[in-house]
Amino acid sequence: MVQGPMLIVILVVGIAFIVLATSKWKLHPFISLLIAAYGIAFAAGMPVLEIGKTIREGFGGILAYIGIVIILGTIIGTILEKSGAAITMADTVLKVVGEKRPGLAMSIIGYIVSIPVFCDSGYVILSSLKKSLAKRTKTSAVMMSVALATGLYATHTLVPPTPGPIAAAGNLGLENNLGLVILVGILVSIPTMLAGYFWAKYAGRKYTSKEDFEELAVTYDEAKQKYGTLPGPWKAFAPILVPIILIALGSIVNFPTKPLGEGTLFVILSFLGKPVNALFIGFIFSLFLLPKWNEETLSGWIGEGLKNSAIIIMVTGAGGALGAVLKSTPIGDYLGSTLTTFHMGIFLPFIVAAALKSAQGSSTVALVTTSALVAPLMGVLGLDSTMGGVLTVMAIGAGAMTVSHANDSFFWVVAEFSGMDVSTAYKSQTVATLIQGLVTIVIVGILAAILV
Repeated sequence: MVQGPMLIVILVVGIAFIVLATSKWKLHPFISLLIAAYGIAFAAGMPVLEIGKTIREGFGGILAYIGIVIILGTIIGTILEKSGAAITMADTVLKVVGEKRPGLAMSIIGYIVSIPVFCDSGYVILSSLKKSLAKRTKTSAVMMSVALATGLYATHTLVPPTPGPIAAAGNLGLENNLGLVILVGILVSIPTMLAGYFWAKYAGRKYTSKEDFEELAVTYDEAKQKYGTLPGPWKAFAPILVPIILIALGSIVNFPTKPLGEGTLFVILSFLGKPVNALFIGFIFSLFLLPKWNEETLSGWIGEGLKNSAIIIMVTGAGGALGAVLKSTPIGDYLGSTLTTFHMGIFLPFIVAAALKSAQGSSTVALVTTSALVAPLMGVLGLDSTMGGVLTVMAIGAGAMTVSHANDSFFWVVAEFSGMDVSTAYKSQTVATLIQGLVTIVIVGILAAILV
């Protein structure tokens, strides 16, 4: 195999190809990652007969752990969206927080909804609520828009069962510690959300959008009518909260100290806390949200969720294939020995993810690709402990939100559904994601200094 500095050249060319292929040539990330895996394998001098096997095993290995989890999570998100459960969750949070703090309410609503629902879809679903609440409270439309967008973004990149963080956890070998990833993700993402909220308040005083001067075409109450009878709060929240609680309990009972012993309760909670089992239970709860059990819902809605998950699964599997190739070549060892002289530690995954995110636009692709790239480097970075791996997922998530701009579909969803011109969207939304990413990596860096 190739040795020395040429390995770095091969890796850089591979990464550059992924960025150019996805951002400039508009090649699908699945094909881009797969071509990069083959290219790096051949260029690094892997035995030809081992290349196909390595890619196949890398692809299948990552999906064996998280493929079903991604599918179930995406189906739950689709049902929450189509049944109006996301609207119920928004109404519930609004009642708790109150209309006197509309911006904070929007941040919290976005934070919760984006755990199972993609941030693009979440923003569209909640747009009418945001507009109506801004008019009722005479609040800046820009403030409300950025508060909602940053609330959605916080959990989108940091908290499983959102597909990106799950894929990153799988690439880093944390499939049996997903409960810990969720708990740390929630802890880290709260100040991330608040950073976005405080910036939203500042941006709202400084910038305006068309929404500030428009009358409502459709009120929030009128928009809700298309869903018919909305589900109650318990039904709406259960498909999200029950799996998270079960996964967290499963992690607790499996602590090395075995706090609840190793009897029947341990077996039950360990079983229920496995991510695939917990998400399946969440899926069962989501079925109670269906207005009717007929072909449209049981086949149509669930089928749409399956279609939505397919792309994520393919990209995740291709990322696993690339990771397997990198682990099978000397690239990881050489890169690791080179980078140790810079003492970058937890900040390296952040920098790589931020570069990929800014260059090609997709947070999920940045999470998948970066986790595959840094997996072989965990030892030399001093992050090969369980907590080191969990915080690496957080660092990659921080990079994957830095920054959202014109090559990101979410940027255009926020701009178009908020009546912002491009300049205002850059000054408010793009800067907000920069602040969120920097705040997050500072928090992760502090936690790494204490816990790793």
